Amino acid sequence: MTPETAAAAAARKAGVELRELQEISDFERVFRLYDDIWHPDPLNAPVSVEMMRALSHAGNYVAGAFDGDDLVGASVAFLSAPIGESLHSHVTGAVKKGAGHALKLHQRAWALARGLTTVTWTFDPLVRRNAYFNLAKLGARPEEYLREFYGQMADEVNAGDESDRVLAVWRLTSPQALTAASGRPYQPEVPESACRGLIAVEGRPVARVAAERVVLVELPEDIEAIRRADPGAAKAWRLAVRDVLGGMMDEGATVTGFARGGYVVERA
Repeated sequence: MTPETAAAAAARKAGVELRELQEISDFERVFRLYDDIWHPDPLNAPVSVEMMRALSHAGNYVAGAFDGDDLVGASVAFLSAPIGESLHSHVTGAVKKGAGHALKLHQRAWALARGLTTVTWTFDPLVRRNAYFNLAKLGARPEEYLREFYGQMADEVNAGDESDRVLAVWRLTSPQALTAASGRPYQPEVPESACRGLIAVEGRPVARVAAERVVLVELPEDIEAIRRADPGAAKAWRLAVRDVLGGMMDEGATVTGFARGGYVVERA
């Protein structure tokens, strides 16, 4: 299946039309869409209309997903280092099921058509559904743990929490990416000897000493609900994932995928 065919199939499944955006009126609609999704402080919007205009004009990626006349998803990305090899996906948001997936496959096809081989982005390692989407549905891998990457964030989703992120690297022709693009979520093999290095006990994280080669790092089911209901528990999860996942990655361990509600981490 070609990248273009995979993107078109995802768009049909989601019931959306995908297209690059070039008009100010479209960038204004993207701005409003992102405002509805994240409700940011007016001085802390994910991306401005003017920046989208400049990025698009300079040959970068700004695209939308449409359900009829309604904009239901959008993605903004820019060319990054290594020059001629990589695209950095700054922000992608969608309000219709499947639209985000279709946009990412459209982004993949756009990048490959320009000779690019990787797409990168950052995401909150605590958000289970995003981790599953990025690792299983797309076949990307976290390759760097970034502590307090954005500093304090003033929006309804992230307010009150520290902005740790992981850098996702989507190697567009890797076996994982090809499996995911074919419509089959990528799932790594988990050996019987794998140890649970972080588990949930009554909603709170409990770290275990894990000497095994393969370690599972469990995530809470809904960290955003926990932030609203129990900020103390949310902070405990942040610190536990930072220590266990971040610590292992700092030591050279590789995240090979997502399974059983958490990251599959393999020591060298």
